[in-house]
Amino acid sequence: MKKYISTLLILLVSTIAFAQVTKKDTIGTEVINVVKSYTPTVSDAFKIKSSPEIDTNDINVKKPIKYSIFSIPVASTFTPAKGKAKVLKVNPSPQVYDNYVSVGFGNFTTPGVELFVHGNSNRYNDFGAFFNYISSVGGINNIVLDDDYFDTRLDLFYKQDERNFSWQVNGGAHLQKYNWYGLPEQILFSQNTINSIDEKQKYTEVYVDGKVDYYDSFFKGATVSSNRFTDSQGSAEIYFLAKPQIEFPIAYEYITADVRLEFLNGKFTQNYDNLDDLKYTMFNIGFNPSLEILRNDLTVNLGVKLLYSAGSGSGNTNNAYYYPNVTASYKIIDEVLTLYGGVTGDLHQNTFKSFTEGNPFVSPTLIVKPTDEQYNGFFGLKGKLASNISYNFKASYSNERNKGLYKLNASKTSGINTVDYGYEAGNSFGIVYDTVKTIHGFAEVAIDVSKQLKLGGNAEFNQYDTKNEEKAWGLPALKVSAFADYNNENWFAGANIFYVGSRKDEISTPINSPEIITVGDYVDLNFNGGYKFNEKLTVFAKVNNLLSSDYQKYTNYYVQGLQVFGGLTYKFDF
Repeated sequence: MKKYISTLLILLVSTIAFAQVTKKDTIGTEVINVVKSYTPTVSDAFKIKSSPEIDTNDINVKKPIKYSIFSIPVASTFTPAKGKAKVLKVNPSPQVYDNYVSVGFGNFTTPGVELFVHGNSNRYNDFGAFFNYISSVGGINNIVLDDDYFDTRLDLFYKQDERNFSWQVNGGAHLQKYNWYGLPEQILFSQNTINSIDEKQKYTEVYVDGKVDYYDSFFKGATVSSNRFTDSQGSAEIYFLAKPQIEFPIAYEYITADVRLEFLNGKFTQNYDNLDDLKYTMFNIGFNPSLEILRNDLTVNLGVKLLYSAGSGSGNTNNAYYYPNVTASYKIIDEVLTLYGGVTGDLHQNTFKSFTEGNPFVSPTLIVKPTDEQYNGFFGLKGKLASNISYNFKASYSNERNKGLYKLNASKTSGINTVDYGYEAGNSFGIVYDTVKTIHGFAEVAIDVSKQLKLGGNAEFNQYDTKNEEKAWGLPALKVSAFADYNNENWFAGANIFYVGSRKDEISTPINSPEIITVGDYVDLNFNGGYKFNEKLTVFAKVNNLLSSDYQKYTNYYVQGLQVFGGLTYKFDF
């Protein structure tokens, strides 16, 4: 090591001495430091020659921990209260039962039974049945003919949900019995004439209905209904109606088109003059396209109804019809005020069944033809005056050709001679057709006073203008109704009242000229209520015609007085 140092010193001294004798260079010197970052290479790395040895014996061994608390007392006046569990009140959801049976009995010997049952074999179907029966032996004051009745029906249904559509089939039967007991007061009937009157009438209906709904298809679905309606006087009627619906897009809107296929065929054994039988056949085909336009608060439906009707018998002919079908609504203030209006029209196919539903005391000698509602223009306001008060006001003007009006048939007896059929003593109604223009006003208000109490009512005013008939027979100018419903956990009660204004009719006998008579107005007050013992058992009661008004619902047809009906309802599951 010393040798290396001595050699280095000799070289250093020699260099200095050489520099003193050498001619001095005039060029200055600069020092340049080159700095470069360290860049390691693989060759700089080295490997561990052996793996480390780890002693795993003490890894999972818990080491003891020693601790102590150094407590210092603190003066405090706080005294904690004793804890008390808070009771949470939860109203359990009421049990919903799929089936029920209701039985009851009332004065005038009035039993009643109602039953509904349904079930399913899997989550995609539902089927069931509904049965209803009510009857009475009658007992109306000062009635000399039988006034008993019964009404019973059985309805069956089956519903199936598929992946892209659902369908349902309904079927059943409806049986009714009535009596032509409304003898006119203007005729003094002998006992022999009364004994000759066979006043019984029965109606029988058998029907099959169905519908199908598609979820994602231009074909939205269809409804089909068919029935056969007969009576005990030899009348028979078959009715069929199919209404498929399609929908297809146009730009940003959708056009919906309804198709109508309607067939009616019926007969009566004779007309009212006992001369010939009455037969009628109608076939209607219609197409109703409509376009719905939605723009913010404005909704407009633009459509038209096109129909062709081919008919025979009862004065029916072949005709083509077209009607406007335009409606619109505009929300001025959301949920508070909405204006709506439109102009519509339609061909309404009357049937023997529909006439009996409006008045069961018609004679089986009717002329059946459709009503041509040429137009019905309407305008209205609806909305809410407050969060719990809703309203609807509407005014309209319509024109109907061949509108059917119920009018008393002329009596074939003066009270002394007998009659061949039970409906010929001025105690049945026929149908007369006329062109009727109607000014209609309607007002409705509903109030939710609380969750338990609801009130409401409506009023309807009509002014009729007939073309050929002297009066709009059987139609009141004013109808008013009101209701109140109360429902709490166990009790429920309700009340409703109806007022129907006076109507006009005409009485005619073999010895007297036709005379216009007035059928008086009436008020009908009804109550109902009940008590729920539990989710299964309920007791109920109904009181109808509480004022025991001796009024005529139809000309010469008085109703029962005070009617009381009570019973039990039981809900259950299989």
